[in-house]
Amino acid sequence: MRINYINDNGQSKQLTRVAYGKRAAEILEIKLIDEIKIKGEKPMRKMTVQELFDEFITFKSTEVKRLTISKITDDFNFYILPTFKNLHIDKITTKMLLDWKMSQKSKRLALSTNASAFINFRAMIKYAVDMEYIFKNPFDKVKNFRDKSTVIKEMLFYTYKQFKKFIRKAKKFAKEKQKQLNDMSEWNYYVFFNIAFYTGLRKGEIHALKWSDIKGDCLSVKRSITQRLGDLETSPKNPTSIRTIQMPSPLVRILKKHKRRYQRLHNFSDDFRVCNGIRNNSIARRNRLYSKEAGLKTIRIHDYRHSHASVLANAGILINEVSRRLGHARIEMTWNCYSHLYEKEKERAVRVFNKVDFSCLHDLYTFPLKIIKTLMKSIVLAISKNVDK
Repeated sequence: MRINYINDNGQSKQLTRVAYGKRAAEILEIKLIDEIKIKGEKPMRKMTVQELFDEFITFKSTEVKRLTISKITDDFNFYILPTFKNLHIDKITTKMLLDWKMSQKSKRLALSTNASAFINFRAMIKYAVDMEYIFKNPFDKVKNFRDKSTVIKEMLFYTYKQFKKFIRKAKKFAKEKQKQLNDMSEWNYYVFFNIAFYTGLRKGEIHALKWSDIKGDCLSVKRSITQRLGDLETSPKNPTSIRTIQMPSPLVRILKKHKRRYQRLHNFSDDFRVCNGIRNNSIARRNRLYSKEAGLKTIRIHDYRHSHASVLANAGILINEVSRRLGHARIEMTWNCYSHLYEKEKERAVRVFNKVDFSCLHDLYTFPLKIIKTLMKSIVLAISKNVDK
């Protein structure tokens, strides 16, 4: 039996006693709580996992975006609360967590699904420890879900040549739809994929892009849209995602033509979205259609971001500039994703050293020594003269 309490100095303490049987434990618990109260100390409130979650999600709402809150809530509602909802948090043991992991594995869910639930569960229990609701973290000896048979997915991307084949098909479909149906909506998909490839913007950032964000050959990323939450407009993923990117001339020309199409509308303003009215599902369908027509493998929408980075990396652009254009929070993220694209830098480094004439290094080391020896001789000579005097 363990009773958590706060002493007169505001320190969290724990009282432990032994009881045999449920009834005896209940009586002992009441007795211990009375003893703590008599001393003027405060027993800590017993809290269920559900109660902790309600507090934790309120706290997280002040720190993260609504989409993240939605994902955390789903993880708890589907995978955690059904098992732990009414359990007091101080009763959670390492064994319970291991049993829960085994139960989750038996459901044959995706590794990423289980790993996400684990991370959020662990974060909530750490919050409980930080708030001193419990003294010990049962997750300390429990590792996240792992699958040794899982093969890391190959990063897919289009080369510039492949993208040109892809985008020609997109342009063909846009022209045909405009000619046959007098419908310009297909051009939005053509422009979407061009922006994705030439700038590396995230999908939500492209959805949120307005004509007012484009000035000359510069494009400013100021916001993002999450279609999953009813086209909710938010700030970009992180502070470094707010950025201004210089665009290559092919994209500048494409956007100028696309703006002229919009300007034919009576109520056009610079507050219009650049790729107005297109949905994620229809983008995915166009992606499959255009790639099939071009005779290419279909890559994910996010892989156009990888394509942008791979073109820059293979051209020798420094990793810090690639990171800036992608809007990564830390350059380490960029390096972890794209370091393999810089393999040829190893060869360049070797070539640099191969060109160095190491024979000159002998002089670099011996020259200072000669100077020192000459100075020492002068000092010794001067001291000798003074001693003679």
